[in-house]
Amino acid sequence: MTGAVTLLSSGLDSTVAFKQALDTFDNVICLTFDYGQQAASIEIENAAAICKKYGCEHHIIPLPWYRNFGGALTGTEELPTPSMTELDSLEKSDETARSVWVPARNMVFLSIAAAFAEEHELEHIVVGFDAEEAATFPDNTPEFIGLFNRVMEYGTLNHPRVFAPLVDLDKEGIVRLGLEIQAPLEYSWSCYTAGPLPCGICESCMRRKRAFSNVGVPDPLIDRLGKS
Repeated sequence: MTGAVTLLSSGLDSTVAFKQALDTFDNVICLTFDYGQQAASIEIENAAAICKKYGCEHHIIPLPWYRNFGGALTGTEELPTPSMTELDSLEKSDETARSVWVPARNMVFLSIAAAFAEEHELEHIVVGFDAEEAATFPDNTPEFIGLFNRVMEYGTLNHPRVFAPLVDLDKEGIVRLGLEIQAPLEYSWSCYTAGPLPCGICESCMRRKRAFSNVGVPDPLIDRLGKS
């Protein structure tokens, strides 16, 4: 049997990566982090719904000390609201990435996941890193994944490996894959705020909106919320 620890924020990327992992491995357990982000409550709610739907073990990991760190995600700065055309501007994207950057977040998350993988004797750590975000977030890149795999060769006894099925995809490609593998996109929450509806104007909402528009299908999350 093969197994994996999945970082499940309930975002579009992590939700599709989760379903790919579920189709690939025999056993999947999920971690959702509460680090003081504005969307924590709804991310946890949706991640829990996903895990319940597929019968997966779910752990919520509080990181309260992150609440004292600055940044737009924790609410100490204003969230960036780029226009649709600005999404392709590397200069603008770099600026917005810096405003939502959480210091060493993926290093912290992956280190905790490595501990779970070792404790539960699981061989993989599943992440939703993708090519579109790797353009501005260095901790989403194949280079980062390779280096962290090297760290786990020395920092763990069972040497799990990072499984990143979306690493070569942009958001449109992720939506296409999600539809193909029947990922629970209706429970994927991309917005930087806690709702009850997505704000529709933050960068994450804009990238999601563009992806579904380019694929030519309605967003299943909006459809579900409209019926609830």
